Amino acid sequence: MRNETHYLDTRGLDNTRPTYSSAIVTGIAPGGGLYVPEKLPKLLLEEIYALSSWPYWRRAAAIFSLLGVDMDATRIDALMRQAYGAQWDDERIAPVVEVRPDMHVLELWHGPTSAFKDMALQCLPLFFSESIEILQERGLAQDDYLILVATSGDTGKAALEGFADRDHTGIVVFYPADGVSDIQRKQMITQHGENVGVFGVQGNFDDCQSAVKEAFADQEFAAWLHDTHALKLSSANSINWGRLLPQIVYYVSAYADMVASGGVKPGAPMDVCVPTGNFGNILGAYYARLMGVPIGRLICASNENNVLADFIATGLYDISARDFVTTPSPSMDILISSNLERLLYHLAGPEKVREWMGQLASEKRFQIDRETFAALREIFVGDWVSNDDALATVKRIFDETGYLMDPHTAVAWEVAERTRDQNPVLVVSTAHWAKFGTDVFRALRGIAYDAPLPEDSADLTGVEMLARVQALAGDTCACVPKALAELDTAQERFASVVEAGRESVEAAVRSWLAR
Repeated sequence: MRNETHYLDTRGLDNTRPTYSSAIVTGIAPGGGLYVPEKLPKLLLEEIYALSSWPYWRRAAAIFSLLGVDMDATRIDALMRQAYGAQWDDERIAPVVEVRPDMHVLELWHGPTSAFKDMALQCLPLFFSESIEILQERGLAQDDYLILVATSGDTGKAALEGFADRDHTGIVVFYPADGVSDIQRKQMITQHGENVGVFGVQGNFDDCQSAVKEAFADQEFAAWLHDTHALKLSSANSINWGRLLPQIVYYVSAYADMVASGGVKPGAPMDVCVPTGNFGNILGAYYARLMGVPIGRLICASNENNVLADFIATGLYDISARDFVTTPSPSMDILISSNLERLLYHLAGPEKVREWMGQLASEKRFQIDRETFAALREIFVGDWVSNDDALATVKRIFDETGYLMDPHTAVAWEVAERTRDQNPVLVVSTAHWAKFGTDVFRALRGIAYDAPLPEDSADLTGVEMLARVQALAGDTCACVPKALAELDTAQERFASVVEAGRESVEAAVRSWLAR
């Protein structure tokens, strides 16, 4: 009999204990809570070391099986071969690169959209479609599913690419119209697939996320989708456990590779520094740590939207008077970090989570108790980096090492250097530099983030700017993925921009379904 893991609701309102298949298809628990595993397996160090000789797909399949995914092992293997196959530009999938003897980088951007979201979103859609078939065979589901996604940039394209033309699903993505890079916007609005839709929103990411969450909670809208289109709603944002599980995999994999390369001594701890927005990526490292991976400190790196850094320092999560700041690391431009709820569940339990999430919704702030704060501080360290310091780090590390990184990775690198102690540090690199070529150009030229570009560069598209970066850094260091280089000539399919708010999001979905 398979060892199936069941899932609990962070707010304690859903007592059905769904399996993996049910949890990822549902996406979010009734009442707004998030699903977390009822139990986690413990990995032996020898099991972790053994992964270094395996291909990545096999590493992922092994972790999924250990975590009790309710599918046959042969089917998990087949899906993982497909998820981590020829669409990646490095057969290692998530390579660990030594930039300096004391600093390693985990490159998570070798997938088809050049961002770390591919690590989960080449995987989740395959398991999502498979889960729907499992549930339909068991008589537990009849409808197909519509995926609604709010994105700060990279999730949108990765979700679109992963779900395009997948069985039993459609997907509609909402992005802040003026809050993503030119490259990110063009990646989304040129997306192929008959089951995809894309809308800009007049607002920031939090406006997008709030509107989508409110649409999920609208029972009249849910009834209309079911009655008119035989559809139910689900999510591919990192609130879905299907996004988190693949992220656990790459931290287990990274430790195996660090040991194999000599970056860390067997059994010794490594610290992990993650550029953090919605808290999902760093939470994957937290779960890997709970499973026995020797991870010391989890270093949470923020940009000028530094609500998480302040929270880790004080235990107070307060956005009541906080302004949203535009930065060169837009995927981190988030004030409401949804996955923090999962961490708080593990530290304090569902009753306190309900209380704190209620306060956040009504008062835009909450303060955790002393015991929870002490538990948080045992593991987590936080700091933040200004816009100009992030760009300065891009240039400094390139000048010192020849390694070119994007601004998100630069935020993590700078925080890692500021906070490091005796442990080796693994810096998580979340995007290829070419996703944010304009700001990398600013960095290499020493131009402040809010300063105007030179006249000869001011009107360039995001793609045209990549050639300027190559001229500064050299083609060898600054190679551009083909899919990004061809964006200016790709057909733009989605031009609509809607107002912020639930009603506008629902109207957009209705119009898309009526096309």
